[in-house]
Amino acid sequence: MSSDALFRPFDLHDLSLSNRVVLAPLTRARAGAARIPNSIMAEYYAQRSSAGLIISEATTISEQANGWVESPGIYTDAMTEGWKPIVDAVHAKGGKIFLQLWHMGRASHSSFHNGKPAVAASAIKINEEYIHTPIGKQPHEVPRALETAEIPRVVDEYRKAAERAKQAGFDGVEVHGANGYLIDVFLQSKSNHRTDQYGGSIENRYRFLKEIIEAVSSVWSANRVGVRLSPNGMFNDMGSPDFREQFTYVASQLNNFGLAYLHVMDGLAFGFHQLGEPMTLPEFRKVFQGPLIGNCGYTQETAQTAIATGHADLIGFGRPYISNPDLVERFKNGWPLAPIAPIEQWWSPIGATGYTDFPAYSS
Repeated sequence: MSSDALFRPFDLHDLSLSNRVVLAPLTRARAGAARIPNSIMAEYYAQRSSAGLIISEATTISEQANGWVESPGIYTDAMTEGWKPIVDAVHAKGGKIFLQLWHMGRASHSSFHNGKPAVAASAIKINEEYIHTPIGKQPHEVPRALETAEIPRVVDEYRKAAERAKQAGFDGVEVHGANGYLIDVFLQSKSNHRTDQYGGSIENRYRFLKEIIEAVSSVWSANRVGVRLSPNGMFNDMGSPDFREQFTYVASQLNNFGLAYLHVMDGLAFGFHQLGEPMTLPEFRKVFQGPLIGNCGYTQETAQTAIATGHADLIGFGRPYISNPDLVERFKNGWPLAPIAPIEQWWSPIGATGYTDFPAYSS
């Protein structure tokens, strides 16, 4: 297999990427209680700007979408302004950056919403032990099912967030349809028991995502809009018996839009629901002809193989990027990787520690 596959340039439609390495979206919780992006975040992303493509940390589209302590948003003027220096810092170093649009859905808690329940496709709670909230660890709660009449408002919040992302100067946006957040719970039969036009059949469960893509593509050219899916994932109590049929259908329908890419969490490092053989990138290649990003547990070697064999065009790296801001250079030069940062530093709102204080490689 070609040893330089990761480092070849790639044309993401009309956007030229310097290599095939993607900084995967990593929630880092450094935006403060007001959720306004800030200067330390600009330093963090600039440090990692040698990636061919940066996908920002998940960024909430509305107050209702919140559910993670001190994660950033993109629904106020102050938030939009806060992202501008971050995008400028990445561009100044020759990088490209997409903003990931996020609604946490039932993976939130009433303490984020003045006592009101989180929303979901159906009133089915996450069957996991607890959630981190502004008032400490709390048990998961039963969410409120969105009324049919409310859904157009949520769809429009994605459109407005996409507009703000364009105002902030991003190169594109990624719609987060993975990991048991709002879009994913609409997609999957385990979490969607609706009887209206957004539930029941595979086609109906896809409708919510379809309307979001249509709305976001009214702001951005579709070739600047990506989508993330997690067909094998069990995070946030996901995993449906008909997962293969559902995600094959979704990918085939997304193919019609001419999207920037499809970002598939095909690896099993985030957990696997074990409801059948895991879905692989070649399966998605059969139904999605656009650029394909693989993600979740890849090493340099497995990433090179995936690209060299044509299974993927780009590969996302998450956890290794936390403590290796110069990951591309380390891969390219055969330099050793720094150990993955301790988990207590991943999301702790403690400023530079465990965030921007990892040095580039030095012999």
